Amino acid sequence: MTHFDVAIVGGGIAGCSAAWHLRQRGASVVLLERGCCGSQASGVNYGGVRQQGRDLAELPLARRSRRIWTDLEKMVGANCEFEVTGHLKLARTDAEMSVLEDYADRAQDFGLEVELIGAAAIRGRFPWLGDKVAGGSLCAEDGHANPRLVAPAFARAANKAGVEIREEVEVRGASHDGREFSLRLSDGAILRAPRMLNTAGAWAAAVSSWFGEPVPERVMAPNMCVTDPIPYFLEPNLGVCGGDVYVRQIRRGNVIFGGGVGVADRDRIKAHPLADVTAKATRLAVDLVPRLASAQIIRTWSGIEGVMPDGLPILGPSDTTPGLIHAFGFSGHGFQLGPGVGAVLADLALDGTTSTPIDPFHIGRFSNSGTSRQETGPAASPTAWQSYAKRLSSVT
Repeated sequence: MTHFDVAIVGGGIAGCSAAWHLRQRGASVVLLERGCCGSQASGVNYGGVRQQGRDLAELPLARRSRRIWTDLEKMVGANCEFEVTGHLKLARTDAEMSVLEDYADRAQDFGLEVELIGAAAIRGRFPWLGDKVAGGSLCAEDGHANPRLVAPAFARAANKAGVEIREEVEVRGASHDGREFSLRLSDGAILRAPRMLNTAGAWAAAVSSWFGEPVPERVMAPNMCVTDPIPYFLEPNLGVCGGDVYVRQIRRGNVIFGGGVGVADRDRIKAHPLADVTAKATRLAVDLVPRLASAQIIRTWSGIEGVMPDGLPILGPSDTTPGLIHAFGFSGHGFQLGPGVGAVLADLALDGTTSTPIDPFHIGRFSNSGTSRQETGPAASPTAWQSYAKRLSSVT
């Protein structure tokens, strides 16, 4: 088959979820992935299923996605190790505690319940915390999942429902003739569809540029680590104000943690962690949870994340090309959002609209010169960008 209702470029969690949702509504769909589904950012991240701490603009989307996570096993036939453990965000100073208090108040407007816990109470409930903790906030309905499993599970379920999935094939170019898209593949095939979804992750800016929409998407490599199994004790998924370290433990006993960034090479499709960054993240993790001092790191890794200057994703219709819909630049926090992003993409592709507010994510906030019209991130200097990337490195 060479003609479809929708063609999806990129097999991460957003693309695979979109394929599944579109097929549930009867659309014919082809999903195109240069490698294997879930092999890039969707499969190498920390695995946090976190609503707490997000930019408020993301909360409606995060709330929709969280409802899908509840039904994940029913939808795709696997729970992907999703577990509701709570997300405990920690403050290390009184000023950071004030930030958590302000966020908890604002989050209530979106139906997100966050419990504030003072310094004395937090050690009573979580006695394994270090003495540098000044308090925290707990979102009980958050948790974590195995990122290696989620996108492939959506892909398998979508394929079983009738989606055509073509892995290890690259989209070399695409054009629009006013009615439909023509996509040229590395195996020589040409596919056509009236609607096209750009979910190509760190490479999505190249796709948008084919249609006259260049954007300043950069890349980063989250520095990730995992320890050998130790007795299970750390139930909530931990984060901190500032995002310089994040820690979770799975039931098998392994502790997954990270912080800082490694090296990302978008052109060569390679990323790797850095030893000094790993050492710093380890010190920060032990400061938070001293019991981790005896754990042995057995593996470090990284992947390539697409990052936008203002830290918000691009999600919504193209400004230049009818039928083109973008979803990329999730800036290190797209894992929890992925299932919901897929549902929104299906809405947009089939209905032309969605009930989930996405206006802040429109590609039109960037000019053709590649700068934000409403810049809220750093200036364009390399030093400022590196500092900003470190703040964004608390991947989910």
